[in-house]
Amino acid sequence: MPPNEIRLLYEPVSRSDLAAIAAQGFGDMVKAVVDIRRAIMAIGGDLHSDEEAALLDDGSQQHDLWGINLYPFEQTDDWIEFDSMINVRPAQGNRSRSVEDAALRTEIARITRALVTD
Repeated sequence: MPPNEIRLLYEPVSRSDLAAIAAQGFGDMVKAVVDIRRAIMAIGGDLHSDEEAALLDDGSQQHDLWGINLYPFEQTDDWIEFDSMINVRPAQGNRSRSVEDAALRTEIARITRALVTD
């Protein structure tokens, strides 16, 4: 995959594929945006907002999209980081870059683990 190419994941990819994408971009991390309603994810962009736009163009709704960072070389639960500017949504009760709702973090992690296999 060329650097900075946004890819929509409808089917799982391997963690080694994710590591290759990381190596082409940020080195150890891949930015991702998860659509919690459609259970899909966009990866590979320079900015979460670029991935967000790709998902919106694909039919996703803004309130369903949450930005995360993935660290494919990390072997603990810390491989998913819930941090993105697109997560700042006071109208949805999320006032920080982090995903503040524990149930929402659990759902994002579940979708991410389904789309990135070991």
